[in-house]
Amino acid sequence: MPRLLALSGFDGKGPACFVLEIEGRRLMLDLGKGPDAGRLPDLSGAGRIDALILSHGHADHTGGLPLRDRLGLPDVHATAPVSALAGEPLPGLAATPLPRSGSTRIAGITVETGAAGHAPGAVWMRIGGAGGLVYTGDYSDESRLWPCEPPLPAQAALIDASYGAEDEALAQQSAALLAEAGPLLLPAPAGGRGLEMAAAFLEAGHEVSLCPAHLRVARQMRGFPDWLAPGGLAALERLLAEARELSADSPARGVMIAAGANADAGLAQDLAPRFVETGAARVIFTGHLALGAPSETLVREDRALFRRWNVHPRLSGSRALLAAIRPAVVLPAFVGAEGRQALAAALPGIRFSDRAELVW
Repeated sequence: MPRLLALSGFDGKGPACFVLEIEGRRLMLDLGKGPDAGRLPDLSGAGRIDALILSHGHADHTGGLPLRDRLGLPDVHATAPVSALAGEPLPGLAATPLPRSGSTRIAGITVETGAAGHAPGAVWMRIGGAGGLVYTGDYSDESRLWPCEPPLPAQAALIDASYGAEDEALAQQSAALLAEAGPLLLPAPAGGRGLEMAAAFLEAGHEVSLCPAHLRVARQMRGFPDWLAPGGLAALERLLAEARELSADSPARGVMIAAGANADAGLAQDLAPRFVETGAARVIFTGHLALGAPSETLVREDRALFRRWNVHPRLSGSRALLAAIRPAVVLPAFVGAEGRQALAAALPGIRFSDRAELVW
């Protein structure tokens, strides 16, 4: 019988790393690092892996790839945008990329994929057909830039439960953020919500500046129009035509969006301390505040603000996900015990696992 084991990513916002044993094969789903303090999964009991499948390119799902040699150097499977945005070939990348919407064979197992929103090239995957598992990866059905389609039915589900039972809509969050008085610095991942926020501010008539990392992603994704939501290509073209390029010595003006998300890397690492110190721009973080990172410290000390921009399922999204999958058992990932219990209470009738393992 199939078995899923969470080596990391259960009971908290740890790096994604799951092992699925199915049809005599052992598949690893993501191999991340962080987001807190550079944490890596414990692979001491992982054993040999037949294939490694990546849901998307964020570091908390791919940052552990240097550990691949401990797994027997399995082939790595990812979508074409994830590979392109990596900047260099992923180690051991399989020749045939994962499709946006379709079916492939990996280690002799049928793997079906569909767009998962959230980030460039992000996919959910159904492994082993209707009697197998759906892994959503990080999932969002609210993005206006990255496409999303509901997953297929399966007997078991490993879902992105990052927000627990919280249910505030992105439309409300974006309206509140757009109403903030500038100048603003918004640290954000270049391959994710950063470009979404930039497009929204530009559409609302704000002056927008983007760091080179964001501009690079926008240019790359123009080459993957099938991986953009309706209107997404036009939004990227407008950003590339109208957004200013941000640099380390840029003055505070308009809305400035810079990598990385926690101001511990990228151009945000240079700009956030300067703007906090001088008060020339307000710094607003919009995603997970990594423990010990400048983002967490600045928000805790009331020197920066936190305003969420949804990139994971809110409660209604989780309800729709589970209605599509119709699983007999669910492992909720990327959420602590309190959030998991709140989600279970809000969705009675769903059998949520309280252990880092599923067997069905």
